[in-house]
Amino acid sequence: MQLPDMNLLVALDALLDEGSVVGAARRMNLSPAAMSRTLTRIREAIGDPILVRAGRGLVPTPKALELREQVRDVVEQAALLFRSADEVDLGSLRRRFSIRANDFFVGVYGGKLFDTLERQAPHCELRFVPEGDGDDEALREGRIDLSVSNNRPVMPEVKVQNLFSTHFVGLVREDHPLFDEEITAERYAGFSHISMSRRGIARGPIDTALNALGLERRVAVIAPSFHAAMFALPDSNLILPVPKEALLSVRRLGLKLRSFTLPIPLPTLMLTQAWHPRFDNDPAHRWLRETLKSCCDETWLAAQPHSS
Repeated sequence: MQLPDMNLLVALDALLDEGSVVGAARRMNLSPAAMSRTLTRIREAIGDPILVRAGRGLVPTPKALELREQVRDVVEQAALLFRSADEVDLGSLRRRFSIRANDFFVGVYGGKLFDTLERQAPHCELRFVPEGDGDDEALREGRIDLSVSNNRPVMPEVKVQNLFSTHFVGLVREDHPLFDEEITAERYAGFSHISMSRRGIARGPIDTALNALGLERRVAVIAPSFHAAMFALPDSNLILPVPKEALLSVRRLGLKLRSFTLPIPLPTLMLTQAWHPRFDNDPAHRWLRETLKSCCDETWLAAQPHSS
């Protein structure tokens, strides 16, 4: 079955709306002669005159009146289909967004992201997925929308956007003896430490920096998450390194903890969001990416005056 020329539907909608070949031609940026030829093709395709002369004007035939609403609906649906590449009705959107991130990111940025979601896309659901032990191809398979991490994905086709850079500070209980004297690398290494690792890893960049100075620390506790480690501090002399933005969570919770500048050089971390290119032109996904980036920018700025 040969499909009809869909442009004829658009022209028919214009003709029925304008009731004039000249008016329809003006709307479609055509010459009156070209629109007159189009009307002839429409008449042949439908088997009806569609518009007939009445005095100095044109009036629709009964068949044209019967088709008017149907034609308008089809044209509007087609327009909506092509607009959907750029627009999304957030107010009526129903969708679950899945973001893979660690609990530090959820604790610091999750609330602001949810607040924006609640105001702009109230029927959507935000789902945070814990980090896995490796690349499980969740992005490629569409099981998650975004992956937030300081590790770049190994899949070459994945798109990556920088969110913000950060550095680590030390966190201890408020009256920790570390503050009794100048905080040197030697004194810093002399106290027991907490390592945050979902995989149970005790060593990392801090140990490399200390070893370069001929020092070694004792990692006494390995915690699976930031919050688990943070809540162990008030009752111990343990030292916990955290990204400086984590201090926002400490203040919100009113914990009696104190931060300090680490006495060793550590590399800056860049946090990124990654997604599969299949979502590049999805307007809802683009809104999610832009919203998450905006939340990170606002929180990053809020954290600057208080960083140690």
